[in-house]
Amino acid sequence: MDLVGKVAVVTGGAMGIGFAACEALAAQGASILIADMKDGSAAAEKLRKRGWKAAHADIDVSSEEDTQRMADTAIKEFGRIDILLNNAAIYSTLTLKPFEQLTVADWRRMIDVNVIGQFLCCRAVLPTFKKQQAGRIINISSGVAFKGNPGMLHYVASKGAIVSMTRTLATELGEHGILVNSVAPGFTLSDGVDRNPELASAVSGFSVRSRALKRDMLPNDVVGAICFFAGPHAAFITGQTLVVDGGAYYH
Repeated sequence: MDLVGKVAVVTGGAMGIGFAACEALAAQGASILIADMKDGSAAAEKLRKRGWKAAHADIDVSSEEDTQRMADTAIKEFGRIDILLNNAAIYSTLTLKPFEQLTVADWRRMIDVNVIGQFLCCRAVLPTFKKQQAGRIINISSGVAFKGNPGMLHYVASKGAIVSMTRTLATELGEHGILVNSVAPGFTLSDGVDRNPELASAVSGFSVRSRALKRDMLPNDVVGAICFFAGPHAAFITGQTLVVDGGAYYH
């Protein structure tokens, strides 16, 4: 119960890795605000039925107004914010295509959500973190940032940007006691991926073959790293990216 009394805001927390992280953080004692575009209310209710403290905010992370409302809701519901898990991203709806077939609109939507969305969420919680002189930001990147997977150039670029942003934020915010780290999962069989069989069939087999641990990766495989960065044992770690992919890429 390392996180008793802490409050965690989890973007994209209604399903997949996000919801698995909500469960794990709540199990360690944290109160959870699920920030998602849909199903956040139902996900929060699932946590409350298990005896955990949870609320939700229906937000689009690419909206400045929405991300500010996210932070305001967390303060209203729980009085503070200690952890921001930047998990919301475009991935499970991807259609693999050669880079020359990507449109400017494809790029702009990807960057708006995956990169600017994380920036806006960080900015929204920053006044609270500065006031407290403490806070943890955990950005979800991806193993593809280090491997350069084909067919998803805009996605790979967006996740590479998160690694660089994590390092810069760690440098800027360290004086305020704010730690910024990143978790880079491998290909994960989540709820959203299950709804995109074309993506799953194209990536799953290759991903398993490339791993030292020859099995599918599930959302619960990621949450240990997230909880580590959120908890007391990572109190002197910042600016780091931890790849969690069963040994496909050694970072």
